[in-house]
Amino acid sequence: MKTATVKELRQELVQRSPKELLDICLRLSRFKKENKELLTYLLFEIADEHTYIEGVKAYIDEAFAEINTARFFYIKKSVRKILKEVKKFIRYSQKKETEVELLIHFCYQLKSFRPSIERNRVLKNLYTRQLEFIHNRLPKLHEDLQYDYCLLYTSPSPRDRG
Repeated sequence: MKTATVKELRQELVQRSPKELLDICLRLSRFKKENKELLTYLLFEIADEHTYIEGVKAYIDEAFAEINTARFFYIKKSVRKILKEVKKFIRYSQKKETEVELLIHFCYQLKSFRPSIERNRVLKNLYTRQLEFIHNRLPKLHEDLQYDYCLLYTSPSPRDRG
């Protein structure tokens, strides 16, 4: 089966009735967890981005607290999984401000994680890549937000962020 292009899908969706669109959305939500999560964001959380960000930050905090610290292998695997989920939440939002804020929070959690990531090259490189990614995204934001995020980006601890 050949997959339709976005243009073809858009043309077909325009021709459908509201009831048919509702049925299509509900059917999509049954097949993949990501589809259901995206629909949840679009229907319930898009109106209040701040609450969405706080919810994702809470998820990050909880996920870091649950990491098995017995070996660096488990730590690396868990950190990669957390970052993958954070990137998925960022994709749902598609807002650069949300992306920067969530990645800064992720980096703070990773930097303050014990045992220290300084003892592991892979985790240290992952942290450095995320910092570079944040640094590259900052110029694309509004000047006021750039200033605010630069303060967050350079503050010494997550508690100082208020």
